[in-house]
Amino acid sequence: MSHDYRAQVEVAFPELDDIEDDGLRDRVREAWCLGLARGGWRDIEDIPYAWNIHEVTNVEHVRGVTRIAVRAAEEQRDFHGADPDFDVVRAACLLHDVGKCYEYVDFVDDDRLDDPDPEYASGEIPHSLSGYALAHEVGCPLAVQRAIPHFIGEIPTRTLEAELVKSANSASSNAITQAAMGISLQEWVEEYSQTQ
Repeated sequence: MSHDYRAQVEVAFPELDDIEDDGLRDRVREAWCLGLARGGWRDIEDIPYAWNIHEVTNVEHVRGVTRIAVRAAEEQRDFHGADPDFDVVRAACLLHDVGKCYEYVDFVDDDRLDDPDPEYASGEIPHSLSGYALAHEVGCPLAVQRAIPHFIGEIPTRTLEAELVKSANSASSNAITQAAMGISLQEWVEEYSQTQ
């Protein structure tokens, strides 16, 4: 089956338009298209936020993380005089959970998938690392690649942009776990996380 992944990605993530560098925007789009194809997804909106939280989509979460991080970067710039790279922040946020295209194929109904590629589609590699690998494969700059892994210890030197992604991810995730399950992100991690 042929799916127009490019159109799906563009509709799902209007924040792509805010990336000023055309090449970077294309690479973000390409990473998502590769992930969706290899994962066998029919629709980008079918990827859940978490393996056990399907009330919120991964798209909603990724957009939330991007919005939170950009606003925080604006505050860092305007209030503290910092100089975050907004293209890096946006691209890394948009890619921080692209690895869920691979990791979550076993947690949705089969009718949402078309023949996932077993070389990629599994829960063997955490989504933050497979997302990094996708960004590397499509040629995203190192500054974007290093901001994608968002679990402590995956990258030895954290940049301002990486910290913005990590913090925004935690903020969005806390809101989602609270709304969906009535628990904090930390409680969810302790009880359900497959990556410790």
